[in-house]
Formats: sequence, C-alpha cells, structure tokens
Amino acid sequence: MAFSCSAADLNPLLGANSTAAAEYICSGFDAVSSKFVDTGYAIDNTYLLFSAYLVFSMQLGFAMLCAGSVRAKNTMNIMLTNVLDAATGGLFYYLFGFAFAFGAPSNGFIGKHFFALHEYPTATFDYGYFLYQWAFAIAAAGITSGSIAERTQFVSYLIYSSFLTGFVYPIVSHWFWSADGWASPAQSDLLFGSGVIDFAGSGVVHMVGGIAGFWGAFIEGPRMGRFDHAGRAVSMRGHSGTLVVLGTFMLWFGWYGFNPGSFLNILKAYGESGSYYGQWSAIGRTAVTTTLAGSTAALTTLFGKRLLSGHWNLTDVCNGLLGGFAAITSGCSVVEPWAAIICGFVAAWVLIGFNKLAEKLKFDDPLEAAQLHGGCGAWGIIFTGLFARKAYVNEVYPGQPDRPYGLFMGGGGKLFAAQIIQILVIVGWVSATMGTLFWLLHKLKLLRISQEEEMAGLDLTSHGGVAYEYNNGYAAEVEDQKTKFEMKSPVAF
Repeated sequence: MAFSCSAADLNPLLGANSTAAAEYICSGFDAVSSKFVDTGYAIDNTYLLFSAYLVFSMQLGFAMLCAGSVRAKNTMNIMLTNVLDAATGGLFYYLFGFAFAFGAPSNGFIGKHFFALHEYPTATFDYGYFLYQWAFAIAAAGITSGSIAERTQFVSYLIYSSFLTGFVYPIVSHWFWSADGWASPAQSDLLFGSGVIDFAGSGVVHMVGGIAGFWGAFIEGPRMGRFDHAGRAVSMRGHSGTLVVLGTFMLWFGWYGFNPGSFLNILKAYGESGSYYGQWSAIGRTAVTTTLAGSTAALTTLFGKRLLSGHWNLTDVCNGLLGGFAAITSGCSVVEPWAAIICGFVAAWVLIGFNKLAEKLKFDDPLEAAQLHGGCGAWGIIFTGLFARKAYVNEVYPGQPDRPYGLFMGGGGKLFAAQIIQILVIVGWVSATMGTLFWLLHKLKLLRISQEEEMAGLDLTSHGGVAYEYNNGYAAEVEDQKTKFEMKSPVAF
C-alpha cells in the first residue's frame, strides 16, 4: 500500500498555524519514500545482473563439457567455437536479436524496436535485462555447437551462430516471452485462454538449440568410424572425464541463475506486505525443484545404465543430470518439489531412449545435445502442462484469475494443449530456418571438413597446433599427422 503525506492531512493533528511544520514533515517522508523506491529498483536490478552473470558462467560449463566430450585432437576447435558463440552472439543480439525478441510495442510475431539498443533503456527494460537475455541466446547457440562437433568447417560455426542468435532464437523468445507474443501468457486469449508456460526455456532455449543441432548433425552425417561396416555403433568417448565433470558442475551452478533468475526481480510481495511469503519464496522453491529434478535424473541414469550396460558410467550420469535440468526449466516455478522428482525420473529415461533411437538410425551427436536438450526439453514442456499447480500459476502469472493449470492437478486440458502447440511450433520453425541453413551450407560445401582433416584433427588443420603435448613420442606422431595432411590437402579455412 502506497504511503502519502500532505499538509492538509496533518493540519488537524498539529493545530492552528501548523502548515509550515506539516509541509516540513511531509517533505521528509517523501524523501524517505523515494529512497525506498530507489532501493527497490537497485535490489531488483542487482538480482537480475547477478543472475545474468550466473547464466553467462554456463558458457564456461559448455566449453569444458564440450572439450571433455570430444577427442583430444579437436579440443582447441570446440573451445574456440564456444568463445565465438558468446562473442558473435553478443554483437548480433545487440544489433538485431534483442529488438526482434522484445522490441515493444510490436505485433505477435516479431519485435520492431530497440535495434542496437536505440532508445534504450525504458521504464520497462534496463540494461541488465538485455544482458540477461543475451546470456540465454548464446546458451542456445552453445547447445548446437556440441551436436556438430569434430567434423564441421569453422566458417559454418560463424554463420550458423550469427543466424541463430540474431534471428531464429529471438523470434521464438518473442512468441513465448514477450508481452506482445502470440503465445505468451500475457496474450492468453489467443491460445485456449492460457498461453504457454515455458518459464525459463525448456522450449525457447533447449529445444531451439537441440533441434538446430539435430539438423546440423543429420545433414552432416556421422563422424568417420562412429559406425562400423555392419552399421553397429562404435564408442567414441571423449578424452577427459575431468573436463566433463568440471563442465557439468559449472552448468549446475549456472542453472541457479537460469531458472530462479527468470523471475527477473525478487522484491515482490504476494498478497499483503509484511508477510514472510513473497517472490523470494517462489525463487527459493524454484531452486529446490531445479535441484531435485537434476539429482533424480542423475541417479536414475546411474542405475538405469548399470542395468542396461553393466557399467557405472560417468559421462552418462553427467548427461542425465543435465537432461533433468533441461526438463524442469519449463515448469520449475509452478510445480511442487515432489513433481520435480517425477520430472527428473522421466527425463532420464527420455534421454536413454533417444540415445538408443539415435544409434539405430545411425545419428551421431558427440555430446548427445539434440537428444538431451531437444528430447528432454520437449518432455519438460509436456510435464508443465500436466503438473502446474493452480496457486503457483496465479502467483507467477497474475492478472487472470481463471488461468488454466496442470491437467493432473485438476486444471483441465487447455494448458496441456497450449504446451503441445509450443513443441510443434518450435520444431517447425527451427526446422524451416536452421534446417534450410545447414542444407545450404552443405550444398555450398561449407559445412563438413574433408576426410583428411577429420583424420588429422581440426586443431592441426584449422588452428595451427594441438591442445596437449604429452611427450616427445606424441609430438612426433602429431608432426607426422600434420605432414601427411599437408601433403594431401590444402590448408583449411
């Protein structure tokens, strides 16, 4: 409730000839009230900036995970692509992406203001918001780079990363996150009176990156040696479990900015001011559901793969953990902690199932990124349509008292139907744009490297060296590979 003070209010209390005193007292209260308003803005912006830093730290997690998951001869290549995802994404998201995503006022399909942050900031958006959304955009690009690792021309990374962060991803985020987007909760009348609940981006981020990666890997084809002459899968494990674990923990840490940070502010009461319960409580609950989903998926994968293969596999457990996080990202703010355990359990089996299907179809994704982010992201969207709780939906998405909620929670099928439409729309949009781009790069012979380059490794052929030199014997072997490559093929772009 807003506090107001005026001389007219205080005069009856102070007696005659008290106007000057009343005005003095009120001016003091007004100054204090303004300071409280300033403090509120500062707290919320600090919270958002800190969340942006956490999400950006996930780029280090992606880099370490990718480096550990590929063979040593391609380490420098995959790490450089992660650096350039951030750098290229920063420029193109600044020039075009943010405007397409959040340039209000706009239509339901695409934003049309704030190009190069012109006429920015506003009363609605400050610079911290741009930084936070940029960190999300480059996360989608980082997912895609893992799918096409170890066999892609370097120029292709630059092209697809610019297109994804500057156009493809921003359009999707506009649809589901902008107040003007046709499928956002703010425009609920356009989609079953509900709109889509994709709170932190199981669809907007993870499915976009995963589907893009699927088309890149599918059009390129598998790495040399990934399947034998009989069509059986040959294991091509990455070279460093240490880097995989380091990357996984960095991503886990960053996810606490990804999911709880998506509230965008923290200083907001639910109901009467002065209560212990407010948005800060919802943020804490979101961190808990995120933790439980990832932890459950990791343990489910651990025992599931033990039963299927007879091994306690480190990389599979790390990927299972991340699959649980990707799934809970959609509904993390609107589900109970017990439901997050169900989300993580199913996500683990979704990932295992998609990996089995990928082997049968001879689909090769070195980081399982398409299966993990695409498959588990889709499950997370469905999960939200089933388990979103009414009270939490109304708190996080206020303004419509009868907003649909989870099917299994008694909310009917409207939200579930909206979630299914989101899956179909993302698959269609990303396939039409990124699938076409990768096909064009393939036709222009800009996508896949030569067999000689693939055998020698991209570190040697594209980046002029190697990431590791273990001993003199290894160095001699590297020089021999480099000599053979240079005799057979010109230097790669």
